[in-house]
Amino acid sequence: MSDAVVRIQELTKCFGDFTAVDRVSFEVRRGEVFGYLGPNGSGKTTTIRMLLGLLRPTSGQAMVFGQDVTRQVEAIRSRVGYMSQKFALYHELTVDENLRFYAGVYSNPDSKRLHAVIDQAGLRGLEELQAGKLPIGWRQRLALATAIIHRPTLLFLDEPTSGVDPVARRAFWDLIYNLADEGVTSLVTTHYMDEAEYCGRVGIIHHGRILALGTPSELKRKALPGAAWDIYAQPHLEALTVLTEMPGVLQTGLAGNHLRAITKESVQPRDIRNALAQGGMQAIDVKRIEPTLEDVFLTLAGV
Repeated sequence: MSDAVVRIQELTKCFGDFTAVDRVSFEVRRGEVFGYLGPNGSGKTTTIRMLLGLLRPTSGQAMVFGQDVTRQVEAIRSRVGYMSQKFALYHELTVDENLRFYAGVYSNPDSKRLHAVIDQAGLRGLEELQAGKLPIGWRQRLALATAIIHRPTLLFLDEPTSGVDPVARRAFWDLIYNLADEGVTSLVTTHYMDEAEYCGRVGIIHHGRILALGTPSELKRKALPGAAWDIYAQPHLEALTVLTEMPGVLQTGLAGNHLRAITKESVQPRDIRNALAQGGMQAIDVKRIEPTLEDVFLTLAGV
């Protein structure tokens, strides 16, 4: 028997002539943290809204807990937690009042559960503060707390760390993994390429279509067609032009104070140095590096 909590097959959503989600297929397995990675406007939120029964698919099939999202919406929603991009909180209410309100929505006004979620989200001592006066990282924790107040076994987290500083982002991912240890499955959308490294498996989506599926290490090993390089050369922009035109180079770009290149496996450091020298550039350092998911995405998307 399959351990898939979410199963999507050829799922498509069109708005007039625009196809927001284009024949997407993937599974999310029980207990895993699945990352749905792609830039803004790629179709991530539309997919989640179909899984929640908020949008009807144009074609294809989506199953959650083995139930069709177009016919058994209420049965699914009672077992699912949803954290939207904009944190659906009542800013004039306190932390405690927000949690009590959502507990009431789910007919679960259990005080013990309320206190447990406050501790789980690290909100102890903030109960009487208005949600609107909390720093964004704490509002994020409160939004997650409202999403898990009814003990869901599946979480849809839609861009949950957008606009949050790196420290708060890391702390939030610790919370997600604490929930995973308790058996909660999470589907997390993000446009932060580095953040997807935290996920057990990743689906990369672009212009509504899945480009690749797998663990971060699998994607770097199988989806990337060659080697990744950090190249320090002067002059900077002129060196970029030379590398772009070099045989065997699949992609180049700026990466802070240096250049990043993806090349065919056959390219060697001396080839890069020779190409730069022939173009009148000085190659200060050329080193092969471990590729990132951003390298994978940019290469697959042809950006």
